[in-house]
Amino acid sequence: MKTNSTQQEILLLTGTKFSARHCCEKDDSANNHLTEREQLEEACWNGLLHDMLPEICEQSPGKKLYLWHIRETKSFIEIDLGELPEEKEKYSSIDPYSFLPTCFLS
Repeated sequence: MKTNSTQQEILLLTGTKFSARHCCEKDDSANNHLTEREQLEEACWNGLLHDMLPEICEQSPGKKLYLWHIRETKSFIEIDLGELPEEKEKYSSIDPYSFLPTCFLS
């Protein structure tokens, strides 16, 4: 029997004031060689996602979501959170590179 687990997908648009704000607020000389995108990705891996987006990262009682994957695209960073590292359903994804091909298969 298949069990249901919680998965959450977050798209952070790059090249916006939000992504630039994070880089300006944290002036870390060790990260000066990284691009804005790389700094944003590193901040997510270091646990700052919950500080940046607390209302989105709220969890259901008894469920802990872990960051499993970050994928960089041309215009956004896709963040996959979940209880378990599972493959996401392309049809219900918010990532346009995932769900658009399924629209044309029908």
